[in-house]
Amino acid sequence: MAEYWTVLGAVLPIFLIVGAGVVIRRINWLTEEADSSLLRLVVNLLMPAFLLDALLGNPALNDTANVLIAPVIGFAGVAAGLGLAFLAAPLFGVVEAVRRRTFAFSISIYNYGYIPIPLTLLLFDRETLGVLVLHNLGVEIAIWTLCLAVLAGGAGDRGWKGLLNGPIFAVIAGLLLHYTGLHVHLPNFLLTGIHLLGQTAIPLALLLIGATVADNLGEFDPKRGLPAVAGACVLRLVVIAGLFLAFAALLPASRELKQVLVLQAAMPAAVFPLIMAKHYGGHVPTALRVIVWTSLISLLTIPLCIKFGLSWIVE
Repeated sequence: MAEYWTVLGAVLPIFLIVGAGVVIRRINWLTEEADSSLLRLVVNLLMPAFLLDALLGNPALNDTANVLIAPVIGFAGVAAGLGLAFLAAPLFGVVEAVRRRTFAFSISIYNYGYIPIPLTLLLFDRETLGVLVLHNLGVEIAIWTLCLAVLAGGAGDRGWKGLLNGPIFAVIAGLLLHYTGLHVHLPNFLLTGIHLLGQTAIPLALLLIGATVADNLGEFDPKRGLPAVAGACVLRLVVIAGLFLAFAALLPASRELKQVLVLQAAMPAAVFPLIMAKHYGGHVPTALRVIVWTSLISLLTIPLCIKFGLSWIVE
């Protein structure tokens, strides 16, 4: 029981910051006009700084298996969730083509960054954070290729442009600096500056997520689409979570990668699919229901899943 409350104590501050984002949007402290500039700031400066800070000199990168396997597992996990959700959608009354594609898309993309990153920092170590970054590289590739092709009804070739972003470039630069040994020659003032910028990335991103949720709550009707809601929660928080935990227990992977898989198993649907559904012709109410309900229920399931998963994995 003590472990449960430890994990819950690590989860609650994250949701508290998201809730603060909802509040400051409602009282107009964070306006919609500011969103685009703040989002560019997070994506192009603060998050790349965070990723560089996580990778440079990280001992976990000395294990070649982490570098090669973690992105593959990240891609495979999203692909498996996408296929499973798409096939299971009719069982929950989701048969219309656009709704079915959005349903599968929203379930397959879990909150792979903004919740797991602070949880990793609170529960584990810098080595695990480095492996999480590599794992998420595979997730990003899956989102902008396979997942977008499904959401857009086969027009996903446009998604390759999404891979040309600050975080991807930061991961590539971090790996190059690490393996060439050039990172040891970087001046301390530069490393300190990168570290300080990186520390602001997650809180600001969580506030923006809360603001995005606040903008779309008017479209949320808790009484509609209940079979689809139930299906989304079962698939995301039970079936796919169990699949991830099985991978963590059975794969001959490093301790850090197993810990990453346990964290990702516990995650609800990400908020990002809501933005993607709007931009690429998905069904916004379906995406919103999946996000809101899986996030609310995950407040109960995240500590349980992490506690069980960590006790189950075999090093």
